[in-house]
Amino acid sequence: MAGHSKWKQIKRKKAVADARRGAAFTKLIREITIAAKQGGGEPAGNPRLRTAIDAARAENMPMDNIERAIKKGTGELEGVSYEEVTYEGYGPGGAAILIEATTDNPNRTVAEIRHVFSRQGANLGAANSVAWMFDRKAQITVDATKIDEDTAMEAALDGGADDLTRDGDVFVISAPPAQLHAVQDTLTAKKLPVLSAEIARIPRSTVKVEGGDAKKLLALVEALEEMDDVARVFSNFDIDAEAMAEA
Repeated sequence: MAGHSKWKQIKRKKAVADARRGAAFTKLIREITIAAKQGGGEPAGNPRLRTAIDAARAENMPMDNIERAIKKGTGELEGVSYEEVTYEGYGPGGAAILIEATTDNPNRTVAEIRHVFSRQGANLGAANSVAWMFDRKAQITVDATKIDEDTAMEAALDGGADDLTRDGDVFVISAPPAQLHAVQDTLTAKKLPVLSAEIARIPRSTVKVEGGDAKKLLALVEALEEMDDVARVFSNFDIDAEAMAEA
């Protein structure tokens, strides 16, 4: 499993401070608004909106906030118009970095991202400089401390998943993007403890990063993830668990 996946697991375990919760809400509200704008305000007929609402509920976002974000997306309420932008580049140690952003000002966002890259000795690249290294996949994580692997695998395959791997105390289930909710619904129906479900960019291969480069790379990823305009950051780095935990 790629080191970036392990990084996500470590961050999930950390306590969420009020400021970080507020930042998470900002990102989730933007995603809900964009999803509603593109596919309508009914979650049953808009898979992306349903995924965004599920993520918001997992963060205990009040339903009023969710409903306002949907109405802004559908035009029932006035709101800022966001667009989706992808940025790509290389971080310390040669790791590929793929950033999905939502912004009302792409010029501002790219300037801020370029500044973060330069501080850590990274380079922002042209379109498709690293995107080809990643595949879009549905990715669902399940608490591996509460279920055995055979049960998880059987349920995942029943829902249309491709693969299941163990990464520490979670099972990571991969599936075609269109199967995200089918797998999620099957797991939920069988009462498996689903922790998260999203459409992710999975690296086709990984790059080993060590020493000072590893610390700089993790600092870069964290700085990017803390930006309001940045929705998701994906990378193909592989850093050993001890170095990652220390960083």
